[in-house]
Amino acid sequence: QVLLVESGGGLVQAGDSLRLSCAASGRTVSTYAMGWFRQAPGKEREFVAALRRSGGSTYYADSVKGRFTISRDNAKNTVYLQMNNLKPEDTAVYYCAAAPLFRTVVVVADAYDYWGQGTQVTVSS
Repeated sequence: QVLLVESGGGLVQAGDSLRLSCAASGRTVSTYAMGWFRQAPGKEREFVAALRRSGGSTYYADSVKGRFTISRDNAKNTVYLQMNNLKPEDTAVYYCAAAPLFRTVVVVADAYDYWGQGTQVTVSS
């Protein structure tokens, strides 16, 4: 089992950058596929980015491709989401999640067994 705690959210202006962190405890993040999801008010939770263990393959939603980068620091047992050129439509609660490595599809929420509590990101225009 792994416990995930997100941090780094806040209120920024359009065009700014933020880096979200997801600190894991209990087990190392290298033994999971890690993902970021977000949920805006009145909308369903949506996939943002994911990182596999094997080969370090990364996946991104089309809406964030080229602006967001997911990475992992195994020594710190932490996963990051670097968000650049933020837009008002990026406003949401961002969740970190961990999925067993045997899950072949990591771009859907159902693949993930462990979730953090979320961190709010608000982008003003």
